[in-house]
Order: sequence, then structure tokens, then C-alpha cells
Amino acid sequence: MASASSSRRALLLRGSAALIAAPWLLVRTERSRAADDNIPRFALGIASGHPRADGVVLWTRLTGTDLPERTTVQWEIARDEGFREIAARGEEVAEAAWAHSVHAEPAGLAPDRWYWYRFRALGQYSAVGRTRTAPVPDGAARTLNFAIASCQRWDHGHYAAWRHMANEELDLVMFLGDYIYEHPTSKQSVRPLETRSGLVRTLAQYRARYATHKSDPALQAIHARVPWLMVWDDHEVGNDYANLQGEHLEPDFAAQRAAAYQAYWEHMPFPKSARPRGPDMRIVDRLDWGTLARIHLLDDRQYRDVQVCPKPHRGGSNTVALKDCPEFLNPQRTLLGAEQERWLAQGWDTARPWNLVAQQTLMARLSWTDAAPGGESGGGTYWTDGWDGYAPARTRLLETVAQRKLGGVIVLGGDVHANFVAELKTNYDDPTAPTVATEYCGTSISSVGMMQSRLDAALPLNPHLRYARSDQRGYMRFALDAKRMHVQLRVVDNALDPASGIATAARFVTEAQQPGAIAD
Repeated sequence: MASASSSRRALLLRGSAALIAAPWLLVRTERSRAADDNIPRFALGIASGHPRADGVVLWTRLTGTDLPERTTVQWEIARDEGFREIAARGEEVAEAAWAHSVHAEPAGLAPDRWYWYRFRALGQYSAVGRTRTAPVPDGAARTLNFAIASCQRWDHGHYAAWRHMANEELDLVMFLGDYIYEHPTSKQSVRPLETRSGLVRTLAQYRARYATHKSDPALQAIHARVPWLMVWDDHEVGNDYANLQGEHLEPDFAAQRAAAYQAYWEHMPFPKSARPRGPDMRIVDRLDWGTLARIHLLDDRQYRDVQVCPKPHRGGSNTVALKDCPEFLNPQRTLLGAEQERWLAQGWDTARPWNLVAQQTLMARLSWTDAAPGGESGGGTYWTDGWDGYAPARTRLLETVAQRKLGGVIVLGGDVHANFVAELKTNYDDPTAPTVATEYCGTSISSVGMMQSRLDAALPLNPHLRYARSDQRGYMRFALDAKRMHVQLRVVDNALDPASGIATAARFVTEAQQPGAIAD
């Protein structure tokens, strides 16, 4: 059996065979004389997620072309990285029908502490991962350290951002959508995908695309380092999809969505209870981090109304002037769906100092032309796929925040491949309207953003945007206590370089009882 060195400081990182420092990721393989001994059975890594005070979900997926239809996978979780103090162990059956994925759910764990876990199957051990439980909901929690990330298009760049995040001391990672992209390899590809033509549409194709992404050692490292909370956006299925409508108005889109949702569950550390049924899967959830924060996980794809004023013979997004599309202001339209809107409105926490809203995209208004009432642009020009395409629904959400006098509402987003820091208001046409919440919308891990010059031209028209940079790739890092939240915008030097360095491009502070972002 291969064992860790006494320093236990090795971990895959640089390229496909390099190492970074993190002891819990050392692969421990029990060798046997079996014929399949040299076939990697855990080539896609391991992960944990969905942490609760007494449990967590442990994930892996068996690999190899010779796997039986059903095979037993053993797992164990320990209080120490040497596995001398086993907290729980068990077995799961990995089935071909679900891509030989494993979703183990150890229970009875102690709250608010770190654990180590691993799997064993077909004569091999997986890598060793580290995870943790949440504090009990009514228990004291002094701090919460987490990062948000999104949009990791494989062929647009490397994952240096994940490599650096794996060296941060975090309690959680919140991934806010676009884990994969359904596109074929682009002409400007930095690294090729497994297919060079055609959109991903079938279950086999989605599975292959996840396998490509999960082969990256830096992504495997951060998955094995800390538990994740996850929401999806559009590219896990198809660009700009809305409910059961695809961008290309595909007649069989429900079947495509079912395939995409199944592959998503197969490759993410969700519990068995979240396993999709046809084209439906519930990712909406809520987690209390002791008495410090309530985390709301939203879904803005599955239940939304379709986008207004699309391009001819297409679904999906458009950028249009308000004066040319009165449907923008239809109060019946919803991004979250009526049921999810009610769920969120009923779930705001007035006791904890923080309400963290993990969702997919930019919530603050972003007009590309002068939005002054009565101006030549007739109230502004907006992108229809984001919250601007559902402005009355955004107003309903923020009016509830204002009415409840919730001071520590932080909206977290991704999708737009840019770093945004914004003040959220119930009425953007009134320059004296108070700020009711704060938004931190993080840039992409690797996906290319719009030209910065375009954003620079829009900033004077959107004074509530405190920061906007589309030329940055990376993640946001948060540290909060009962009084304030410290935010760092972590930006890699060059997303085309897997060994890129990283810097903090900006720092902000938000007070729990005073909405808004203060440059630090």
C-alpha cells in the first residue's frame, strides 16, 4: 500500500501529474493481484457537500470500461486523517443506470467539526478528502469563511483559480452555476474538449462532459478540500433555457433537460432525496450556520417564465429597450416561480444577522443606455435573461427585505463573467431610494467576459454599481462574523496559464446592520 510521507504535503496540481500541498488528497491504493488492478477506479475524484449539523453527503463515481452493472462501494469517515478514529462507515451500491455514482450520507456526526473520508471498491482506495459539518442551527457560530465561484468553461482557460482556492482556509465553497458548458470545442480553444462538433444533448454526452471537467487536478483538489453548496445555471443544460423551453425551441427539450439533470445529480454531492425524476430536480434549499447566518439556495432556471421579446424564431435572451418591449413590466412574470418566491419570502431570518442568497446571476439593474424616466432611451436598455428581464419580481423580493427591515441580506451571484459589487434598491429610478441589500456577483473561473470598455461606458448610467470588471477571472472570498463581512476579489494573473499567480484586486466590507459595500 502506498502511504503518505511524514509531512503529508502532496496533492495533484500542476498539469495532470503535478502536486500541491494538502495532506488529505494523497491517493492510497491497496494493491492486489486482480486483473483490473491498474485501472483507476476513482479517476474523477471525490467530493462532499450538503453539510448539516449531524451529517454530510460524500460523493464519488467509479471509472473504467469494464465495470459490472452493480458493484459495492465501501466508505468510511474519520475524526482524524490517519483513520484511527472512525466516526461512521457503510456501503453503497454503484449502478450503471446512474453512472456508477455514489452518494453516501453518513449521519450521527458531531456538529461544527472537520472529518476525513475515503471510498474503497474493486481493490482500490480513493483519495482522502476533508469535509466538515455545520454548527447546530441554534448554536453559537463565531465565523463563516467561504468562497463563491462559477462558470468554468474548459476550453476557455485553465483552473489556476481552483488551485489557489484549495490553499484558502474555508468552511464552504458555494458554486453558483455553469459547472459545464454544452458547446463543442471552440476555434480559440485553450484545451480541447472530448468532442469537437455538435452541442451536448444526450445523457451519454453530458456524462462525458462532466468527466472531462472532473479530470482536472485543481478542480479535484478543491472538491476534496472542503464541502460545497451548489446551484446550477443554464449551461448545465443549454444556453439561456427557461423552464421547458430551449434557446433553439427544441421540440424534445424536456427529454434533454431530463438527461442533463440526471448527469448533474450523478456528478454532484447531492443527497439521494434530490435524485431527479424525469425533467424535474429540486435544488432549492436552506442551511442555517448556527445563529450567525441563514443560506438560501435558489433556482432561477427550472421555474421561470420564458424571456420577453426574444430574437425572431428563437428562445432565450435578447438586449432590448424598455420602450420597445412593454412586457418587461408585466407584474405577473417571475424568475423564481410563484412557489419559490413564497418559499423565500417566508424563510427570511429576522434573528440571525446575515441572510445569504446564493443564486445564479446579477440582481442589480444594469442598463446599457440612459434609464432616466422620459429620456431618449425610454427607460433604459436591458438584457432579458437576468433579473432585469423580470424587474417586477426583483422589486417584490427587495420590497419584502425592506418591509422586514433585514439588514444583513447579501445576494451572491455569477453567470455574467465579471466581478460586480452593487447596492440593491427597490426603485432604481429614484436617486434618493435607500439601499436595502448588498450584492457580490463573482466573475468566472475561466469563461471569457465581455469587453471592459463596454462596462466602462455603462457605469455612469448605473451609479449603484460600486465595482464592475469583466476582464478578471477568479473567485470571491468572504469572512464574516456577527458584525461585518470582509470580501476579497481574488483574481488570477492569467487564466490561460495553469501555473498562474493570483492577487486581490479589491477589498470591501459590509456591516450586518448597514446595507452597502465599503471599499476596504
